[in-house]
Amino acid sequence: MQIIVCPGIHESEFTQAFLQGMQWDQDREKSENVLVYPAQSQPAYAGWEISRFVSQRVSLSESVLWVAFSAGVVGAIAAAWQWRQQGGRVKGLIALDGWGMPLGGDFPIYRVSHDHFTHWSSALLGRGENSFYADPGVEHLTLWRSPNLVWGWQEAASGARSRMTAAACLQGWVQDLTSS
Repeated sequence: MQIIVCPGIHESEFTQAFLQGMQWDQDREKSENVLVYPAQSQPAYAGWEISRFVSQRVSLSESVLWVAFSAGVVGAIAAAWQWRQQGGRVKGLIALDGWGMPLGGDFPIYRVSHDHFTHWSSALLGRGENSFYADPGVEHLTLWRSPNLVWGWQEAASGARSRMTAAACLQGWVQDLTSS
């Protein structure tokens, strides 16, 4: 499975910090399966650009998991739909602070929010399979830069909650999606 990381509009160092916080830069097997869209030189919100970037590097026979942040969520959901329309398999989409973005598809969707208000208001546009929100709330970019330091609540669709870091939550979702 290929993990496609779609950053938002911010310094590229923040994405490197995200990869470190997720430990994807240390795990050789995982890092070989992580492809980062160059949002520092291409529009983060441009689904067609993301789709073109991915199709040049990933075979349609591979399953793809999209992990996107902020404006990257806009581009990632469009690219995920396009990937499906081309016959590709989408394992899921994890949207970190895609506030105001309606999310839907015939694949699992997970929302991650930097505070409870963003979590609550984003759920109005599609809650997803499971979700996570920071508690106490953190700044928007902190969620991306330091997922291993952001504590909060994972909420299952059933309503069950678990306290953990954003990184632990994301790693659990990735593990579940990889094994399914």
